[in-house]
Amino acid sequence: MLTLFLMLPIAGALTLLLLPEDQRIKPRVIALVYSGLAFAVSVLVFALFDPAREGYQFVQRFTWIDASSAGFTVQYALGVDGLSAPLVLLTGLLSLAAVLVSWNIELRPRAYFAMLLLLEASVAGVFTSLDLIQFFFFWELELLPMYLLISIWGSGRKEYSAMKFLLYTIGGSALMAVGFLLIGLSAGTFDIAVLARTPDAELILPGALVFWMIMAAFLVKLPVFPVHTWLPDAHTDAPTAVSVMLAGVLLKMGGYGIMRIPVSLLPEQAHTFATLLATIAGFSVVYGAIITLQQRDLKRLIAYSSVSHMGYVLLGVAALTPVSMSGAALQMFTHGTITGLLFIMVGLVYDRAHTRQIADFGGLMHHVPFIGVFMLVAGMASLGLPTLSGFVAELTVFLGSWDAHPIATAFAVFGVVLAAGYILWMMQRVFFGPPSTRWASMPDATAWWERTAVLGMAASIVVVGVYPAVVTRVIEAGIEPIAAIVGAA
Repeated sequence: MLTLFLMLPIAGALTLLLLPEDQRIKPRVIALVYSGLAFAVSVLVFALFDPAREGYQFVQRFTWIDASSAGFTVQYALGVDGLSAPLVLLTGLLSLAAVLVSWNIELRPRAYFAMLLLLEASVAGVFTSLDLIQFFFFWELELLPMYLLISIWGSGRKEYSAMKFLLYTIGGSALMAVGFLLIGLSAGTFDIAVLARTPDAELILPGALVFWMIMAAFLVKLPVFPVHTWLPDAHTDAPTAVSVMLAGVLLKMGGYGIMRIPVSLLPEQAHTFATLLATIAGFSVVYGAIITLQQRDLKRLIAYSSVSHMGYVLLGVAALTPVSMSGAALQMFTHGTITGLLFIMVGLVYDRAHTRQIADFGGLMHHVPFIGVFMLVAGMASLGLPTLSGFVAELTVFLGSWDAHPIATAFAVFGVVLAAGYILWMMQRVFFGPPSTRWASMPDATAWWERTAVLGMAASIVVVGVYPAVVTRVIEAGIEPIAAIVGAA
């Protein structure tokens, strides 16, 4: 089943690349069919996942590279647990939404949708890989479609932003590759499940050095201060669908990677550096929120808010408790849907107004009530309003982290106050107030593809906010083994 989830977008990308270049309608239909099928498979994986069963489920594996004479093999190995199953569902949902919001793409739609599907496949590979080398392969594969999607279909300083994203990610990935090799060659296997059963195995180099080699790549991708500066530029210049994927699932690769690899495989080092990680997390939450308050571009405002909100993920991981890590995993899922919806709404506004400057707007709720209402839903979820999914995730992180890191948690709680400030300020300036004659003729979102994407994302935010157990029961099943490893270290 996981191979099907992985191969559907790849098959769609290959199908698109075989189409004649002059096609305009078929590419979007083909992309919709393949992304829709992949989403259906992701729903099936999540629905059939059994939280009562231990270990990985839907496992598929065979030897990919046989180097037994050198003491190791590389496997094609796929599987999900309670940590990765919600992220598989998130990938399927956001990829389908990304295709829908790209429905009117005019520039080379065949190549555009092919890159979008390849991006989905690479992210899916990261969340389902059970071999370190295979994990690294998909981690690096994601760079190609992201670079092309920003540099070709972006706006503004698109080449600069794409190259900055590439350099930051490659810099971290180079260190991660060395760390993976040191772990795998020392243990004689790259199998993540096997390595997790014997954590803190003797390494060729000091464990602290290996820990930070691997953490560097994940902190860049998360991202946190001071390796965050690529994110606002990439978001600002990327197309709407790429911003949805970038904020919704690519950043989650960082949080997922931290819990799956350095925390699970090097728990002693995770304990040693927990206070430092919590300090970085608390600072990132407040710093990101303060910088967000200064933004005057809608996209940059949401981009910097992601720096702040992903700090909650790092804080939950740094506390190393079952509750805090469950909160961190839930924050990854909820942030993906909330920020994905925020970027969709900003994209709908920009498509109509051709500006993202907050000072240019005012009173849009009078002219585009559908866009205004769902921007408000996403904004309230982002600042943590009860009954919406952001509240549940943030509260769980705070409750799980307070005993371990009270000062960092206090800073993170203050970040919620700052979030209320920048969200409410933005909503007041853009959507409320007297109607503006400048935007009197602005059309609301009425197309089926616009409303389908928006309503699907909003529904997930409300459902998880009202009944979080639909996700938390799965997440807790994945966090329990990691917490046991950390607790035994």
